[in-house]
Amino acid sequence: MSTITFSLDLDGNSQAPLFLVIAKAIIRDIRSGRLPPETRLPGTRTLARQLAVNRNTVDAAYQELIAQGWAETLPASGTYISRDLPQSSEPPEPSHSVRATQRGSVSSPTPSLSFNDGAPDTRLVPSKALARAFRRALLRPDFQQRSDYQDGMGNAALRQALSDYLTSHRGKHYAAEHLLVTRGSQMALYLSARTLLSQDNAIAMEDPGYPQAREAFLATGARVIGIPVDDKGICVESLENALKANPEIRAVYITPHHQYPTTVTLGAARRLRLLELARRYGLVLIEDDYDHEYHFEGRPVHPIASMANENEQVIYIGSLSKLLSPGIRVGYVHAPPNLLDPMLEVRSVIDRQGDLPLEMAIAELMTNGELARHTRKGRQLYRARRDIMADTLHAAFGEAIDFNLPTGGLAIWLRLPCGVDIRSLAHEAERQGLSVTPGEYFTVDVMPPRAFRLGYGALDNSQIQEAVKILYSAYRQVRFESSVFAP
Repeated sequence: MSTITFSLDLDGNSQAPLFLVIAKAIIRDIRSGRLPPETRLPGTRTLARQLAVNRNTVDAAYQELIAQGWAETLPASGTYISRDLPQSSEPPEPSHSVRATQRGSVSSPTPSLSFNDGAPDTRLVPSKALARAFRRALLRPDFQQRSDYQDGMGNAALRQALSDYLTSHRGKHYAAEHLLVTRGSQMALYLSARTLLSQDNAIAMEDPGYPQAREAFLATGARVIGIPVDDKGICVESLENALKANPEIRAVYITPHHQYPTTVTLGAARRLRLLELARRYGLVLIEDDYDHEYHFEGRPVHPIASMANENEQVIYIGSLSKLLSPGIRVGYVHAPPNLLDPMLEVRSVIDRQGDLPLEMAIAELMTNGELARHTRKGRQLYRARRDIMADTLHAAFGEAIDFNLPTGGLAIWLRLPCGVDIRSLAHEAERQGLSVTPGEYFTVDVMPPRAFRLGYGALDNSQIQEAVKILYSAYRQVRFESSVFAP
């Protein structure tokens, strides 16, 4: 049985119920040969997120396919294209309407511009310096002469460079022996989840919050409890109420420096209150400091991990991918030994060691100052892009929108007025060539916010202006259509 990368063209002009539109689109792909027999369809939750529709709508579409004989369900496996259908030799039909994308927004044709989730501009990577360092790493005798696997904790030189850097910039000594190098921060989140959680536990996290963290926690079988976020960060009083009502909560996941997705910074009072709650309830705090270096106003706020004492359990996660490129998968986690040792055991099961030459190359860039120079350059450029983004949004939308100028990070959390259908706006923007991420993608339990997270870091000035122009055009179109078709 096969599985394929799934994309779906919907008829945006159809007057039929949405579940039938989805079912007909899948049938069309079956008949064209795009979806051969025994192809596994995405799970209902996954496809619902991709299409930005209710999961029940996708389930109804699948039931329609099963009822018509186009699909079948295999117990404990999933939904598949029926095995007894003939292989089609018809050429695929041309795409003509709406395409499902990973972020739950749709488009035809594929968007040429994207407000991503806050990724950096890969055009800024010091690629020549990195390539030279990588080549030197490959040619080093201590690399070429080793025939066995290395330390699962990561390259010693990189861990020491990280220790020196964090100790200098985070306000506390971060010992190299307490640092684990990972393949990006997502691995660190997964290791944390597997170490702390089981199906009998729960974890509290910000709501709205980081979807990939939520998925890592759910993969353990644990329950995820959303804690509301306001303009000052996670609501500590709501967290305390949740702790009283749910004694199975084992940990709390937070992004206090630039809250994901709203970008707000958690103040000192709430940070201290979080530590106090962690002590009282025996919690582990998982602090994801994913873009600490990109802080534009004043000095960056020290992590909660730097405020914690030896009796307070804090897992501190960072990423070098945000400094370089999402494709360069190097992250790190700092934790006390009682948490770090079992994390290393889990890591050894899925990945015996990291990318040693890459780790050695990045260690060289850290020790010779190349990464620091790149960071300073990027911080200056991204601050200018933030200001251009804010000015362009204000000029286009005027009072129709609301957002707080972020003190750091590579995204703006844009709030829109009541009466604006966020899904329709996302669909129309993508139809016009701009990919955007609706606020509902980030929610756990709360009502989906009427907002978008607009990552501007990867766009230059002219691209920012063009993207905002498209977004405003889509906004006007959606408002016009809502007024025309209002009862």
